Amino acid sequence: MRLKFMLRPAWLALTLVVFAFAISCFALLAPWQFSRDDERETRNAALQASFTAEPRPLETVLGGNAAPDERTQWDRVQVTGSYLPEGEVIARLRTVQGEAAFEVLTPFRSVDGKTVLIDRGYLRPDDRSQVPGYAPPPAGEVQLVARIRMDETDSKNRDAFADESTAGRLHAYTVDSKVVSRATGLDLRPGYFQLDNGQPGVLSALPLPQLESGPFYSYALQWIAFGAMAVLGWLYFTVRELKPGGALENSEKPERRKSVAQMLAEDEQEHLVR
Repeated sequence: MRLKFMLRPAWLALTLVVFAFAISCFALLAPWQFSRDDERETRNAALQASFTAEPRPLETVLGGNAAPDERTQWDRVQVTGSYLPEGEVIARLRTVQGEAAFEVLTPFRSVDGKTVLIDRGYLRPDDRSQVPGYAPPPAGEVQLVARIRMDETDSKNRDAFADESTAGRLHAYTVDSKVVSRATGLDLRPGYFQLDNGQPGVLSALPLPQLESGPFYSYALQWIAFGAMAVLGWLYFTVRELKPGGALENSEKPERRKSVAQMLAEDEQEHLVR
């Protein structure tokens, strides 16, 4: 029966690899890229809406102690209060527009008694790759308009630190209200708030993301195509082997390659016959 070739170990291994790859394409890789495309569309829609919407009070957008999410990120909110420069933390190992940078994170106590983390913007390293001098935040009560941002996460869960290399300043590896809260002892609400140009205390405002869809949707379609091509290729070779003259036919007894001595002996025999 011609289907016996499908039970050979080599063919079974090939089948396993092909279908494992196809399933990964259909069930993992393509959905992952589709989800990234959805995230990008959500972000772009939120950014676009924030350009025209009026800023709202923080408690209206994030009531109680609610954490920011994809739905509220990038919304502009108003908050009135005063900076707490003694709790300032420098976020290190940052990249802004392709160049190294530090970000300055300063706690801010609102008039209702809650404390939020304000990202005042970025600084370029000095000629010794250290934090340069920068303007302190304004003293006294001010009103800010800031963009809601979700906390970053650190896979290593590193805390903020201060040593000789940081000139006594607290440094952190992520912009995360929980890290700053642990380092300063302040009770910060989840998330942080990014200043635009013109706001009290802003340094160099962080640029906003570009409104572009990105390649994720096309990548998802490519993974679907790769999975389909793998299955179709397997079907093609299966059908070919079912027909007479398949590559695996009689492969149990492959013809042995002649040695050099055998070929010379055959040539000599032909000369003798002539």
